[in-house]
Amino acid sequence: MSTKLTTHKASELSKADLKKVLARPRIDFTSILQTVGPICESVRERGDEAVKELTAKFDRVRLDTVCIPIEELPEPHLDETTKAAFDTAFDNIKAFHTAQLSEPLEVETMPGVRCRRVARPIDAVGVYVPGGTAVLPSSALMLSVPAGIAGCGTIVLATPPRPDGSITPEVLYCAKKAGVTHVLKAGGAQAVAAMAWGTATCPKVDKIFGPGNQYVTAAKMLLQNSEAMVAIDMPAGPSEVLVIADAGAPVAHVAADLLSQAEHGPDSQVVLVALPGVDLEAVEAEVEKQCNALPRGQAARQALSHSSIVIVGSRQEAAEFSNIWTPESVGDYASGTNHVLPTYGYARMYSGVSLESFQKNMTVQSLTEQGLRNLGPAVAHMAAVEGLDAHRRAVTLRLGMD
Repeated sequence: MSTKLTTHKASELSKADLKKVLARPRIDFTSILQTVGPICESVRERGDEAVKELTAKFDRVRLDTVCIPIEELPEPHLDETTKAAFDTAFDNIKAFHTAQLSEPLEVETMPGVRCRRVARPIDAVGVYVPGGTAVLPSSALMLSVPAGIAGCGTIVLATPPRPDGSITPEVLYCAKKAGVTHVLKAGGAQAVAAMAWGTATCPKVDKIFGPGNQYVTAAKMLLQNSEAMVAIDMPAGPSEVLVIADAGAPVAHVAADLLSQAEHGPDSQVVLVALPGVDLEAVEAEVEKQCNALPRGQAARQALSHSSIVIVGSRQEAAEFSNIWTPESVGDYASGTNHVLPTYGYARMYSGVSLESFQKNMTVQSLTEQGLRNLGPAVAHMAAVEGLDAHRRAVTLRLGMD
């Protein structure tokens, strides 16, 4: 399979052509939900036993226990270099997300009337860490560290088990360091369902976070609209990246940036926006060269087959094109920013994961007697206009107006 990307000139694209260029690899959620729905329902009805059966079916792993309190799991054996790398990432992620803590917002909107906005942690959260075609201990840090900083009391980390039923040592190391409370040895839709509904061994969570394949995404979207009463971070799709390159960009760097997301899987997608002077033949030759050396080169090739190069004439045109795409973070591992981001076009209306994702905000009002006298007549009149007399009387009785 060739690594050659389809090339377009932005100035020559009609609206219809632009729509085609921007189209992501189609996800047939109708078909996927037909598979995911029964899985979620099975876990709802049979709990741990269903998770065990589904893990044996999809992962070919037979589990003795589905979910384990993390203190019951032994310390993982890792070399010092690996520990140091994840320790560095932990420190930076912790520093950046701790800086997002803020004091309650308080405003006196008029004399005697004070309004506050206060953050509280979500009590129980679930974090999904992929472990199928690629193991992502970095995601364990990106999700568990801010959950701990926010003060979430229960943090369930779900990740597919290895063939012997154990957890990937790097994931377990990050989970222990970040303050995870339970480890759910399951992946796919069954893991999402177990956290959403709760089982005999897995605590029920209030919100589920994390990247995953199409089945994980579909399960999250399905369960947030079910009786499970669970929220999700975002309805993200496959990994993607848009790279803007000018004439001075080293072709090796451009190719590496494109392949860094293409290697995630065959449904990933990458786009190169090329300014004047970029040697596209050299870029494509370098992509071919680097792809040949990748352990996950075949997946990258499949992703490149539905990826594109868009030629633009100016930085302004590059920015305009970029703004209708979806941004990707350079902090995939250790700078401190969070790499759990909205893809598949959802960045237009969803934020990436942050400390606030693990919190809920409540508003509080307090009025002095004078504050109620200042504000009450306006409130009473508005309630009367809306025909809500009990609302009106709740104010007027206190002010002796009735």
